Parts: sequence; C-alpha cells; structure tokens
Amino acid sequence: MTAVALRRPAPLALVVAAASFGFVVVQLDVTIVNVALVRIGAEFGGGVAGLQWVVDGYTLLFAALLLTAGALGDRFGPKRAFLAGFGLFAAASAACGLANGVVALVAARAVQGAAAAFLVPPSLALLAHACGDDPRRRAKAVGVWTAAGGVSIAAGPVIGGLLIGWLGWRSIFLVNLPVCALGAALTWAFAPEAPGRTDAPRLDVAGAVLATVALLGLTGAVIEGGGAGWGRPLVWALAAGGGLAGAAFVMVQARGRHPMLPLEVFRRPTFSAATAVGIAVNFSYYGMIFVLGLYLQRVLGRSATEAGLAFLPLTATFIVSNLISGWAVGRFGPRRVIAVGGLIGAVGYALLTRLDASSGLADMLPGFALIPGGMGLAVPAMTTALLSSVERARAGVASGVLNTARQAAGAVGVALFGGLVAGDASAVVPGLHAAAWIAAGLLVLAAAIGGLGVRGR
Repeated sequence: MTAVALRRPAPLALVVAAASFGFVVVQLDVTIVNVALVRIGAEFGGGVAGLQWVVDGYTLLFAALLLTAGALGDRFGPKRAFLAGFGLFAAASAACGLANGVVALVAARAVQGAAAAFLVPPSLALLAHACGDDPRRRAKAVGVWTAAGGVSIAAGPVIGGLLIGWLGWRSIFLVNLPVCALGAALTWAFAPEAPGRTDAPRLDVAGAVLATVALLGLTGAVIEGGGAGWGRPLVWALAAGGGLAGAAFVMVQARGRHPMLPLEVFRRPTFSAATAVGIAVNFSYYGMIFVLGLYLQRVLGRSATEAGLAFLPLTATFIVSNLISGWAVGRFGPRRVIAVGGLIGAVGYALLTRLDASSGLADMLPGFALIPGGMGLAVPAMTTALLSSVERARAGVASGVLNTARQAAGAVGVALFGGLVAGDASAVVPGLHAAAWIAAGLLVLAAAIGGLGVRGR
C-alpha cells in the first residue's frame, strides 16, 4: 500500500479555506479599486470613461474567460487550474502596482481578470468534489465560500481606503501578493487531487474569442457613449461589432460539436432562474459601488480613507447574512431564501434615493445594511440551486456559466451607471438616484424569478 493510499482526505474546513482564498482575492479586486479611482485619475489624467475601463478591464476579461477556465479545470483537474490562477494573478497584481499610465494599468487589470477566471470555477469544483453527494454539506461549504467572497467584495472599499491613506493607491494591488501566496500554499497542501475528465470536450477557441469581442464591444459602446455622446462613429462601431460577435457566438454555441457554453443547460428551469438572479445582483451591486465611490469623494468631499470606511456596514451585514443563508437553504430550500433576499436588497437600494449633496454618512446606513443583507441571503442560495441542477462532473462548467453571466452583468452595470454620473460633480446625485431605482427594480425582478423559477429543495 502506497503513501498516497494511506493519506487521509484533508478535513473539509481546510479545503473550504483553500477554495475561499481564491474567491477572496478575486472579489477583493472587483471593488477595492473603486475608492482609488479619484487618486488614479488625478495622477494619470482622464475622465470617468478612463476610470470605468480600469474597473471593467478586469471584469470583462474575467467574464470572457470564465467558461474556458471552467472547461480547462474539468479537463486537467481543478487543483492544477487553481494553482495556475494564483500564480498569474500575483504577477498581474505586481504589474498593476508598477503601472506608469492608464493604458498600462488597464492592460495589467485585464491580465488580472484572465487569472481570476482560473480561480473561481476550479474553487467551486474543488468544493463539489470534497463534499461528494451530500447536499447539506455542499450547501454549508458553498455558504462559507460565498461568505468569504461576499465579505471581500464588501470589504474591498474599506481595505482600499485604509491602504491608500497609509501607503498610496498602488498598495491596493500589491497586497494581493501575500494573499495569493497563502492561498496557493493551502491549496497545494490540502485541496483534493480531483481527477480531470477524460471525456472533456475540446476547447472552443472560436467561442472564447467571439465572447471576448462581444463583451468588449458592447460594454465599450456603453462606456464611450455615456461619456462622450451616443452619436460618435466609434460608439456605433463598437456596438455593431459587439452585437455581430454576440450573434455569431450564439450560432457557434448552438451548432458546434464542443461548445464552451452548452445551451441545453438553460432548458433546466432552476439553472436559468439562478443565472438570471445572478445577473440582476451583479449588475446592480457593481454599478452602485462605482457610483457611490464617486459620490462620497466628488460630492461629499470625503478622503479615500473616509470613503472606504463608509462602506464598513456592508462588510458586517454580509458576514451575518451569508452564514445565515447556508442554514436557511438547508431548512427552507433555495427558492424562498432567494425571494426574501431579493426583496430585502431592493428596499436597501430604494433607500439610497434619499441621498443628496447635504447627506451625512449616517443617512447611508439603512441602505448599506439592507443591500448586503439581502444579497448575502440570495447569492449562496442561488449558487447552491445552480450546482444542484447539474451533475457533479459538470460543476466547473456550470459555475463558469453562472459567473460569466454575473461578471458580464457587473461590467455592463459599471458602464451604464457610470454613464449616468459622467460629467462634473453636479451630475452625480441625479445619476445616483436613477441608478438606485434601476437597481431596486432589478432586485424585485430577481426575487420574482427566484421564487417562481427555482424548483426543489
């Protein structure tokens, strides 16, 4: 009997910790940059459109490559893909910290996004393998994993504000290096050696290229149109190119022998409903965090540190609601939890419409408590429902589809909501109100879709 045969599986808690580190560093870099945008703009120049690209350069490549990363993780094993993602993410983070202009920063952020794609689907696949066929263990593990990511995405502005005030804006990227090192060490030591799929299909290179072009074109059109006017030839060219690439992508996926996006999974009501909920949640949250970061600094005149600390209530509520969600899903099933969470989040967004140029930080607290409270309940339930709707061997691809849709929606949310606040400081408050009402409406729609579309427990 070999040493490998004698080796016992690592406790589930250590596997969850290893997987969570990958999600933490990915989610942290989604929002940590928002409180640095004013500093970056002051140093490098450029308007709101340039700052939107700093955010969306990361998110778009993340979204475009998630499906490919999920397929590669299934083919070669999630542990290998996960470790590769940590290495590339650390290198790209160092390049962000050393960037000497907006173009270099956006390029490094894009590489960061590509690396992030290799951290999310494999981490969920590792959890699926570690939990086996026990749905309650899976629900609890996903709840902790999502809690770690939820807390990170909420804590990003807080951590960013503190780092900027202490070490400058470049430190928000360099802090990723020790986090990646620790996550890789935990993964190497404790994550299971989940086997790759011998029957995994070939990579859909054409699909990956078309998806990237479609996302870049359509999001770029929204960013450039909102900042400089919708009548410019560049805007129409980006929109047309993105639309054509999107249509070609759907055709390739429908007719190809080895599509990166298996369209048949959307025939499963639970899968489709969970994906729609994820789209609404990310579109609203990513867009609103971008707007609120500008509101706090450009309208209320807060420093980067003060703006970051203003987001602290988001972190505390995320922790509580994420942990409650795992218990609630096990007891009541994901459908009810998604519906309740969506409605709570909608009320939180609606409360932000009361903010104006004379508001204080205390006026933001009710909304900042309810938004993460609702999202923290809905997102783990949504993820659990989706993973339960597919066979375990396709967990990587399934999570890739979900997160692709969510990240693409987040990028479009930043582009659209950013366009609402483009211009001088006087445009921020009206844009904030419009964005908040849109977000509230989307969360009500998400609650209805989750309540009606998700099936089973």
